[in-house]
Amino acid sequence: MVSPSIQWYPGHVARAERQLRRQLDRVDLVLEVCDARILLASRHPSLERWVGNKPRVLVVNRRDMVPAAARSCWRRWFQQQGEDPVWCDGRGGGGSKALLLATVDAGAALNARRQRRGLRPRPVRALMLGFPNVGKSALINRLVGRRAVASERRAGVTRSLQWVRMGGQVDLLDAPGILPPRLQDQRAALLLAICDDIGQAAYDHEPVAQVLLQHLANLAPPHVDQPLTGLLASRYDITADPRLPHRWLQVAADGHTSGCTARMARRLLDDFRKGHLGAIALQVPQLSPQG
Repeated sequence: MVSPSIQWYPGHVARAERQLRRQLDRVDLVLEVCDARILLASRHPSLERWVGNKPRVLVVNRRDMVPAAARSCWRRWFQQQGEDPVWCDGRGGGGSKALLLATVDAGAALNARRQRRGLRPRPVRALMLGFPNVGKSALINRLVGRRAVASERRAGVTRSLQWVRMGGQVDLLDAPGILPPRLQDQRAALLLAICDDIGQAAYDHEPVAQVLLQHLANLAPPHVDQPLTGLLASRYDITADPRLPHRWLQVAADGHTSGCTARMARRLLDDFRKGHLGAIALQVPQLSPQG
């Protein structure tokens, strides 16, 4: 099977990046939000260039959508890397207090430096940055305790930069999800497409769904709590082998979407994205021997 090519439109990307650059000098801290299901693929490749030496907090959202064993592997891996991310569930609210504390702590360090220079303390200005649809707006609403910004489980809802005041300690800047002009790693682009984390992407759902099927057929703990071949068979009431994704889609389409494989591909992707197939980590780190 030929892997699909994932593309998007650079004009939209350029406008969003120009907006962001105008605001970066005004922020003290960057909250980098990524997707726990594809943790490395959803770390933005342009972040280092944009942010420079500004302090950062890595926020791993959708912790509820991956198995506990996968989270444990990632925590050990981050310890080896010397990083300490905050794990969150923007929809359910898990981890929001830890994220607020991490942001306030960064602000305390900022204001300590201001006081040493004879300046008055002020709220820390934090920017939430990441790919489209990784859950930035849902996290902000949890932190604020109200629906301060639009939030839906689809890309492109946030269209412009918006400041949100959190009491007197933090001012949060909600930015649209920003894509790099291109991704050299098409494997990462495919994972972003599977998770619907690339917004204005142009791709055919069928080959992307076939790539997902190949992943699901081969995943084992700690990626999943148990192998998924049986779950796919019972959920869709078919016995086709997902390791033959083209055949699987056709058989599933005959049973569920009147033979339309395009509709069946969208249904499978939607089921995965909404968590109907269970907790699944498409990326889990390789730990060094001491891990």
